[in-house]
Amino acid sequence: MLISTMNDLPGYEVTEVLGEVFGLTVRSRNVGSQLGAAFKSLAGGELKGMTKNLVMSREEVTQRMVEEAQAKGGDAVLAMRFVTSEMGGNWTEICAYGTAVKIRKLRIDNDSRF
Repeated sequence: MLISTMNDLPGYEVTEVLGEVFGLTVRSRNVGSQLGAAFKSLAGGELKGMTKNLVMSREEVTQRMVEEAQAKGGDAVLAMRFVTSEMGGNWTEICAYGTAVKIRKLRIDNDSRF
């Protein structure tokens, strides 16, 4: 499955637009990680536990988006984006979305002259 943040794929032709697809998760932060992050923020630096959680969440929502695109018969997802938002202070929503499409690789004619 090709995933692109662009609206098209160089070297490919979009043959059919299948519609919007998305993957979604809502995560809550546990008390331990919040306390650890609070102490770490006093000294400054990366919050590695939070970073790891966000990376895993993005991978999860991307996979869910791909599964939805495949279920619609898609070969690619174009204009893919991530959105993250806070919900209720302790919950974080992470969403990946884009447009599922069918594509065809363009044939390159080596005999053309410009």
